[in-house]
Amino acid sequence: MDAASALVVVLALAFAFTNGIQDAANSVATLVATRAAPPWAALALATVVLLCAPFLVGAAVAQTVAGLVDVPREDTLSVLSSGLLAALAWNVGVWLRGIPSSSTHALVGGLTGAAVGSSGLDAVTWGGIDGWKPVGVAAVLVGLASSPLLGAVTSFLVLRALRRVLRRATRRVALVVRRAQWATSAALAIGQGANDAQKAVGVIAAVLAAEGVSGDTPAWAVAGAAGAMAAGTALGGWRIVRTIGRRIYDLRSLDALASQTGSAAVLLGATAVGAPVSATHVVSSSVVGVGGARRRWGRVRWSVVEGIAVAWVTTLPATAFAGAALVTVWRWIA
Repeated sequence: MDAASALVVVLALAFAFTNGIQDAANSVATLVATRAAPPWAALALATVVLLCAPFLVGAAVAQTVAGLVDVPREDTLSVLSSGLLAALAWNVGVWLRGIPSSSTHALVGGLTGAAVGSSGLDAVTWGGIDGWKPVGVAAVLVGLASSPLLGAVTSFLVLRALRRVLRRATRRVALVVRRAQWATSAALAIGQGANDAQKAVGVIAAVLAAEGVSGDTPAWAVAGAAGAMAAGTALGGWRIVRTIGRRIYDLRSLDALASQTGSAAVLLGATAVGAPVSATHVVSSSVVGVGGARRRWGRVRWSVVEGIAVAWVTTLPATAFAGAALVTVWRWIA
């Protein structure tokens, strides 16, 4: 592997690291907010599970990401590096402001913008429907558009079901609910780690393909992406934790259990079919869903939700523009 390829691999791992910092809140925010676990224990759980998750679930998401752009081999590294730099800059910027944002949106926007800036519209695998399954950029857009709604609806239904089942329960059930939060938080971390770490793996797979290396993505790439994301998660990302866990809606333990269950179901389902989705937006929308399940729409802090929605809408075009600009600068320097 030459120096240029190694640089892109380092950028992919750096992206996974910022993804871990940005998305740490997804696994631990509700667990910490309801005091079901101290922050250090919640982060330890998420870190260990995130490290193992990519090895427990298939590589369908990595294959989707690796096939998003189709540029001449000599342009592959400049496109990948520019897209990654755009996504990295966005991740750091929104993290500093405490805004839950999608690393998936950022990566897809950066890569497609860089590909178009390098080789035109034909350089992107826009995709469509293959049988029943979306492919290419279409698959990403379908997943990104539908997953927040699915997160809200699923958590809404789960909380309604839990409240019905436990309507005659005594206060002793509170301890059971808190313990169950650990299990659902671990399941959420599996879904998050498998879906998010595979995005960096997909980029590394594209680098190897440009070098003429065929076959399955090597284990070191999966381990590296998982390790980078776990390291980012271990640092916390407490600005995002506070936003999701406390600023959107005041969660109770049963609310958190429903939110974690709904989010984990959506993320694991998306990972199984190879759809890259935003764990941040799934978890954020699930918190809104549990507020609705209690018929407390007025207690949802819609100003916070609005800020998240603005980031949801602007991430793709902003990073696409940045990716196109960066690939132009890269080619000028080269």
